[in-house]
Amino acid sequence: MSQRSSSVTRNDLKVTSDPGMSIAVRELIGSERPATSSMLPVLLVHGGGGGGVPSFDSPAANASVAGDLALAGYIVYLIDIRGWGGSTRPVQLEHAPEKYSPAVSSEEAVRDIAAVVEFICDRLGVKTVALIGWASGGHWAGMYASRYPHRVSGLVLLNSLYGVAAPWSMRSAFEDKDHPGEFDRSVGAYVLRSAQSLLGAWERTIPIADKNAWRDPEAASAYARLTIAGDPTSNDRTPPSVRTPTGFQQDSFAMALGHRFWEASDITADVLIMRGTRDFWSRPEDVAALQRELTSARSVHLLEIEDGTHFLFLDRPERGRQAFIDRVIQFLKI
Repeated sequence: MSQRSSSVTRNDLKVTSDPGMSIAVRELIGSERPATSSMLPVLLVHGGGGGGVPSFDSPAANASVAGDLALAGYIVYLIDIRGWGGSTRPVQLEHAPEKYSPAVSSEEAVRDIAAVVEFICDRLGVKTVALIGWASGGHWAGMYASRYPHRVSGLVLLNSLYGVAAPWSMRSAFEDKDHPGEFDRSVGAYVLRSAQSLLGAWERTIPIADKNAWRDPEAASAYARLTIAGDPTSNDRTPPSVRTPTGFQQDSFAMALGHRFWEASDITADVLIMRGTRDFWSRPEDVAALQRELTSARSVHLLEIEDGTHFLFLDRPERGRQAFIDRVIQFLKI
């Protein structure tokens, strides 16, 4: 198990996506990486909660996925999709949420990923990258991989939805109560999320009373703290909160009803599907459909992590984190 270490160099960069849209990118390089290493770069894509750094480069001990991969020899990149972390916030987020429709669509997220992938390829002189996407980040990464198959060497989908009509635990949270089967657009462009909101679902899915025995309390605290600190207006509200775009909620609601934003059969990379059995976001039906429809992929692999939560890579090593790290590193060597 690794810890956050001075043996990893971190560079914070900016990449232009759409005009006026600056995307925050963090680069991590291990100091002991062999100069002749042929390992391809890895891009980590966050979900709809925290951005890239809170999700994948936590300062808590044994909690940085990006640090683990950098120490394993990979050049690692983290992206903040527009509206998250250090990236530009769309104008919709600067006004009352009800003034606009849900902000940041899957199409916009994919354009941000495309811009960052091109930046990485130019920076390193490579032709392909590996993508690791968590939750909505898995959907965005899969959508990108289906459209730009020549740019993706490997794809890891963790706790991600696919376009399958099946029961979904989050449906009631997002459904218009007066119009069943429709997304509740009255939520507006964004929602405000406090630390309690960011951590609540995680805590509810941990099946023991002592949550700290399942996850390091500092890992949970850092995730919430860094997510909220990434919003420059967070301290204007009590308690402090982060503005989170709601476009991913609208698109996820549609996917859970069977809408397809992309076809798995268009992906040609090696693919690893990973799911924690206690995940509240993805469903077994998503895994089954992906396995069935990834017909053009070079290879398809599956790991279900018993009792793994939605946040399994931030849980304690024996609660799913180590299994995730070990399997990802093994997969990236293919």
